[in-house]
Amino acid sequence: MNSFTTLTGVAAPLPIVNVDTDMIIPKDYLKTIKRTGLGKGLFAEMRYNEDGSENPDFILNQQAYRNAKILVAGDNFGCGSSREHAPWALADFGIRCVISTSFADIFYNNCFKNGILPIKVSEEELEKLMDDAERGSNATLTVDLEKQEIHGPDGGVITFEIDAFKRHCLLNGLDDIGLTMEKAPAIEAFEGKYSETRPWA
Repeated sequence: MNSFTTLTGVAAPLPIVNVDTDMIIPKDYLKTIKRTGLGKGLFAEMRYNEDGSENPDFILNQQAYRNAKILVAGDNFGCGSSREHAPWALADFGIRCVISTSFADIFYNNCFKNGILPIKVSEEELEKLMDDAERGSNATLTVDLEKQEIHGPDGGVITFEIDAFKRHCLLNGLDDIGLTMEKAPAIEAFEGKYSETRPWA
């Protein structure tokens, strides 16, 4: 998993509350267990018209936001079913950070396991960040995970709280497998000793 230290990029505003995982990645795209290629299905029902053409009114189809790395979203983002394809789709599109006032618990935890930083802020802070994000290509934010700060285009700074363990994992690019591999020497030592004392096993 890629580590997350400091991210600077365009922030796209999505002022919609209760964005569920089916909106993030519709069920038609759940036929794969690969983490790549899902970016094309991100917000598909809003991004595309019935004939498959792009909906020019959707934020990620607008030129200023096509390469957005940060999403500023409404309350209760990622609710609904627990599909891990939702953070996969966000990451494959290029979004590494989602900012909202609250997240569904399963989606929130899945983000950390897939290299995405979900940040919780107050309603007042979200309103300010949403305003920043509506500036188009000038909507550049910098997210510093080590300092736990969001720097706006006008120099303003918003601090955020995050679980220390989750922060450690993101800073070091550790998913569940990576955490296990950190214990590899101890695991190998145990297995060697186990084989010596129980050769029949």
